[in-house]
Order: sequence, then structure tokens, then C-alpha cells
Amino acid sequence: MTDTTPDNLHGDHHHKPRGIMRWVLTTNHKDIGSMYLIFSFTMFLLGGAMAMVIRAELFQPGLQLVEPNFFNQMTTVHGLIMVFGAVMPAFTGLANWMVPMMIGAPDMALPRMNNWSFWILPFAFLLLIGSLFMEGGGPNFGWTFYAPLSTTYSPDSTGLFVFALHIMGISSIMGAINVIVTITNMRAPGMTYMKMPLFVWTWLITAFLLIAVMPVLAGAATMVLTDKYFGTSFFDAAGGGDPVLFQHIFWFFGHPEVYIMILPSFGIISAIVPAFSRKRLFGYSSMVYATASIAGLSFLVWAHHMFTTGMPVFAELFFMFCTMLISVPTGVKVFNWVATMWRGSLTFEVPMLFAIAFIVLFTIGGFSGLMLAITPVDFQYHDTYFVVAHFHYVLVSGAVFSIMAAAYYWLPKWTGHMFNETLAKWHFWCSVISVNVLFFPMHFLGLAGMPRRIPDYALQFADVNAIVSIGGFAFGLSQLIFLVVVIQCARGGAPAAAKPWEGAEGLEWTVPSPAPYHTFETPPDLKEVRDGH
Repeated sequence: MTDTTPDNLHGDHHHKPRGIMRWVLTTNHKDIGSMYLIFSFTMFLLGGAMAMVIRAELFQPGLQLVEPNFFNQMTTVHGLIMVFGAVMPAFTGLANWMVPMMIGAPDMALPRMNNWSFWILPFAFLLLIGSLFMEGGGPNFGWTFYAPLSTTYSPDSTGLFVFALHIMGISSIMGAINVIVTITNMRAPGMTYMKMPLFVWTWLITAFLLIAVMPVLAGAATMVLTDKYFGTSFFDAAGGGDPVLFQHIFWFFGHPEVYIMILPSFGIISAIVPAFSRKRLFGYSSMVYATASIAGLSFLVWAHHMFTTGMPVFAELFFMFCTMLISVPTGVKVFNWVATMWRGSLTFEVPMLFAIAFIVLFTIGGFSGLMLAITPVDFQYHDTYFVVAHFHYVLVSGAVFSIMAAAYYWLPKWTGHMFNETLAKWHFWCSVISVNVLFFPMHFLGLAGMPRRIPDYALQFADVNAIVSIGGFAFGLSQLIFLVVVIQCARGGAPAAAKPWEGAEGLEWTVPSPAPYHTFETPPDLKEVRDGH
């Protein structure tokens, strides 16, 4: 006789699907989070391989390995993959895994949409990468796809590029809607907004940014499409349009996009630094207000990317001062992290090492950003390797390092095993040394006048470029250590306790490791968690 007692029905509900269809049809936030993270790391390795092609070509002056058109395709697709395929999906994966667990929710609010928002992403990147094999090659106009490079002079594959971009945007918007609905409706009773973990706060603000700017990107891409294929002249001066208009529209999306890629990092660092300092986060409220301020100001600074296009002095001053103003809330964050560490009982496990490296190296990226914000100085640095150095300090030793820190911090919770600490430290030290060998000398290349996005360069830049390339190869290969650590950890290792880090706080540490397939089917009791955040 079939047992239909409530207990048994409850047990059935915990049934974990098996096989390939588990992943195709899953609506479980942990499964979808894992798929996002695996996808983003795969894209990170692919985009990194393209970066190594670029650095191999630039190892010596002269054309060595690839033809200039292919070099341009590599710089373009490398940028697109790293921005839309590696960094953003990694943060979405972390949000999927951690946001429901941090707020005591059983899953994301819209699980079927969650499934869709992931599965359209690989399709978009198949289109983009497939375009490289078309006659005439893939997109070769830079990830910023400035007109007329992306309209009059672009290859036939531009239509595929635009289609892929639209799909990526739809995926991002669906993910953002899900995050907002989940956080506003599914928090555990008693978890007020000002008791939410900082990672949840930063993602909530990021999600609003995504919904605000992704349609702008879609508009720019559609206008490029109609200019190229349907005879419109939005960006063609001969038809009454204006190519500078494209830059205004693109950067109105593009600058908030930079913060979309860094705000969740602030949340991650704000979880890790207190955990390994064994202190509460200094200035929680000011962190929330600083994050919101940065997001608001990000809509007022887009034209600092365009000083050299020519604009009234008043506009130059406005955008210069607004850009410099962003350093105030950013400085608040750095101060609060340092104040949290001050007189704390610090230990230096791998997540903390990556978090400290993030704070130092992101601050360097911030300082070079301030230099670029100064209008007369920007005229000197514009389109040089100084800009490349700046944004890679922000996005690699900033965003990517924070993702690594998050992965090491939450790996025991995800897999139920502790990772190999020795190998992980090797990964950290190899990464932190090589990333500086790779990007720091680029500042000097830029100051000396070496332009970006060129396959060949003048002889005087040869030695520094050779050093930069060596750093690039070393950084790329270092990431294989991370792959080994993660695979080892997923397959086995020392069992992880529910709370493997002594100073860690939050609802996610109240469930066993690995986290059960279904968590918080009844709302958790917040009193069990030490007083708030």
C-alpha cells in the first residue's frame, strides 16, 4: 500500500532530479547558479585565450602571428566575452546561489524565468563566437562598436552581433527582475531592508541599474542595425545623422555598466572582510548609502569618455566634477573596509587574501580613473594604453578578484568540502604577481603615447610590451590552478562544517554544507543569527 502520509510527501518534495534534463529543466536557484558560474568561467578561459593571442602578437613589434583584421576581431570579442560572458554571468550566478539563502527565501521568486534567462545566454554566445567563422570574419570594431566602424565599415556578421547583444540584454533584464522581485517579496520575517547583507543590497541596486540601462544598449544596437541594413542615417552625417550621437547613447549605457560590474564586488568584500577580521562591518548604513550614491552618479558621467570629441567647456567641467564626486562614496567604502580590519583579529585565509588584494588594486584603478577624469589630462591619455591599464585594474584585479574571493568563501557551502588551501594560495600569489606585471607597466606605455587596439607599435615600446606579455601568459596560466582547486573541491576533500569560517555571519551559514537542494521551506528564525547583518 502506498504511503501517502504528509511526511512522505514532504520527502518526495526533496527528490533531487538526475541526468541531463535536471540541468535543462531546472528551476532550482542553486542549479541555475552553478550553471551560471560554470558558464562564466568557461567564457573567462575563452576570453582569456583571446587575450593571449593579443599579447602574443604584441610580444614583439611588427606583424608576427595574426593579420590586423583578425587582431581587431580578437580585441572586440575578448571585450564582449569578458564583459557580457564572464563578469556579469558570474555575478548573476553568485546572486542565484546566495541571495535566496541570505534572505531566508526558498528559491528565486520567478524560477521558470530564471531558467530561461540562463539558457538563452549560451545561445547568444554561440552566435557571437560563430560569427568569427563567417566570411569576412566576426565583429572587428571594438566592444564599444562605435559608428561608423560598426555601420559603414563593419563586416556582414554585424547582424549576428546585434542579435546576440539583444539576447544577452534580455537575459540580463530577466535576471534583474527576478532579483528585485525576490528581494522585495521573499525576505524572512524581521529582515528589514537595513538588516539585509550588503551583498543583497548591492545586487538590488545593480538590478535597478540593469533595468535602466540595458534598453539603452538595445536602442543603440538597433539603430546600428537599421543604419547598416535598412538605409537609416542615425549615425551617418551624410544623411543628417551624427556619429557622436552613438557615443552619447553608448556611454549612457556604458558607464552605469561599469558599476553593474563592480557594485556586487563591494557586497562580496563587505561580507569577507568582517568575517576574517572577526568584527562587524564598520559603517553598514554608510555603505548602503554610498552604493546608492555611486549608482545615481553613474548616470551623470557618461561624457567623460568623450572629452576629445569636442564639447562646450561648461559640459567638460560638469562631467569632470561629477566623475570626481564618485570618488567620495567610493572612498567611504574603502575607509569602512580598512576601519573594519583595524584592531580586528585578522587571519589570512584565501578569500581574505583576494579581498585585501581587491581593496589595494581596485584603489589603484580608482586613482587612475581620477586622473582620466581631469579633462585637460584626459586629452593626453585618451585612447592610449593608460586607459587599458585603468579599466583592467578595475575589472580584473577588481571585479574578477572579488569573484575569486567569493568563490573561495562560499565553495565549502556549495560543495560540502574544504578546498586545497596550499594550491589556492599558489593561485592567489601567482595571480596577484602576474596581474601587476601584466597591467601596471601599461600605465607607462600609455603615458609614453602608445595607442590602444593596434597590432603593431613603435620600437621604443618593445621591452615593456615583452614584459606585459609575459605577465599576461603567467596570469592566464595561473587561472588553471583555480580550475584544479575547484574540480578537486567538488569531487572530495575534508568535510566542511556548516560554518567553516569562524567569523562568518548570515543565514547561509545556518544550513548544512553542502547546502541542501531545498532550503528555508519555512522562514528561518532571525534571532538565531547574531543580531542583524
